[in-house]
Amino acid sequence: MRYPWFRLAIFVLSACFPLWWLYQAAMQMLGPDPGKILVDRLGLGGLIFLLITLAMTPLQRITGWAGWIVSRRQLGLWSFAYIVLHLSAYLVFILGLDFAQLAVELSKRPYIIVGSIALLGLLVLAITSNRYSQRRLGARWKKLHKLTYAIVVLGLVHFLWIVRSDLAEWSVYAAVGLVLMLLRLPAVAKRIKRVRPRVSQLS
Repeated sequence: MRYPWFRLAIFVLSACFPLWWLYQAAMQMLGPDPGKILVDRLGLGGLIFLLITLAMTPLQRITGWAGWIVSRRQLGLWSFAYIVLHLSAYLVFILGLDFAQLAVELSKRPYIIVGSIALLGLLVLAITSNRYSQRRLGARWKKLHKLTYAIVVLGLVHFLWIVRSDLAEWSVYAAVGLVLMLLRLPAVAKRIKRVRPRVSQLS
């Protein structure tokens, strides 16, 4: 396995956040509604991990270090894990496992449908992220994993619908997502490849 210490650091750091939040909830450190805080933090964590995953390819192109690409799958799976925990926390702490109430919530809060579609997209990417699927799908694998862009948009729409009264934080994540998508445009990617060798020669 390449870059084991880097992968281990990602694993430890990624696992620490939900464990720390659960500890805070158990110690009554999250205020009067800890369940909602957990739901919000896990959802935002999933979006952040998805943006970090998108950043791996531009970072590799800029720095030339292969470790970014090697860790991309791991980060994507952590994004999926956080969103699954986000959904689980919502079902437990908000709905109290009352699944009959879920239909009511879907009609009252359409952003839940948007989030669910994004989760299904992440599920498809997680299932097909292994090398077997890459070999099996061939050239179609890259096309399939371009779903990431649509999932980022859906995640941002879901987040916007929730915090529409306060756009400052949302705007930061939307701007980061836009920049990361622009960096993947072929014309921009080619320019990055031209610049990197020049930087390497100067250094």
